[in-house]
Amino acid sequence: MEACGCDVTAPILVGTCNWADHTDFYPPELERGTRQRDKLSFYARYFPLVEIDTTFYGIPKPSVVSGWVQRTPDDFRFNIKAYRSLTGHEREQGHARRPTSDEERDFLAALEPLRDSGKLVAVHYQFPPWFTNKPSARDWLVTTRERHPDDTVAIEFRHRSWFTADAWPQTEDLLRELDAVYVGVDAPQLGSGTAPPVLAITSPRLCIARFHGRNYQTWYKQGPTSGDRFDYLYRPDELGEWVPAIRAASEADVPVHVLLNNNRSNYAVVNAFDMAALLAAPLPRPPEPVLATLAARDGREPDWVAGSEPPPEPARADRPEAAEDDDQLRLSL
Repeated sequence: MEACGCDVTAPILVGTCNWADHTDFYPPELERGTRQRDKLSFYARYFPLVEIDTTFYGIPKPSVVSGWVQRTPDDFRFNIKAYRSLTGHEREQGHARRPTSDEERDFLAALEPLRDSGKLVAVHYQFPPWFTNKPSARDWLVTTRERHPDDTVAIEFRHRSWFTADAWPQTEDLLRELDAVYVGVDAPQLGSGTAPPVLAITSPRLCIARFHGRNYQTWYKQGPTSGDRFDYLYRPDELGEWVPAIRAASEADVPVHVLLNNNRSNYAVVNAFDMAALLAAPLPRPPEPVLATLAARDGREPDWVAGSEPPPEPARADRPEAAEDDDQLRLSL
């Protein structure tokens, strides 16, 4: 599909959900030892946005988050995923465990370096499949919004009960009332633990489209890495199904984030380059391993590659040596 040359009124940023898990993207020297910390700086030469996903599994120290801020350009932006107890993923005796005061305090402290730098855009709350549409869940959403009075809060549902014919208008109304951003997802349409492919504007702050892949065989599979579940390389025509809605949001003067979560091999970065081309949100020329995947999928390099510019040279930031734990982990949902 050809890239669109249309004018837009709000920016569209394209990136991926985490930066560490992309094999066949980074130079070999960044795959070993302490040089792995430089992956974020390399990633930021190509993309303007990333979603931090390891904060779902563990809350980092503010010093670690400060390291992420320091290794990215001034115009780079982060979304950050909420810790799992804040979304009801932690369960006790079959019921969602409420977060402790320490967990809330530590997670909010981890946001501070991002806020102070101006690089934080959204705090992403991805709720589990058992977070169904009922009064207690709607109260949980209200509490979530109150936790972040000055932040942009993004909400991702993973149960069909929020989307039935009667429920969806009420879901939209609640998110608009809370000034919370609805996260539209592309995912296998299988069972109750998924959301239909809907993009809706529920806040003027932001609109988010998030792509999990369409692998039906692995959608409910638990594996050692997220790549085992999100093992899917989109074709451009599949991604193109979302382009009209994304453009419409931008033309309505709502900024849009497009995030690829199909973190198998280099699939997420390949499809991020695809989406940027489809949306006329140009990125630098991809590295050679990404070009090889594009050519293997399509039989040739896409036309947009010829007009792409090389990435900027890496910045040599003056910063203290990063701590050993200053990296994203390879973990699964």
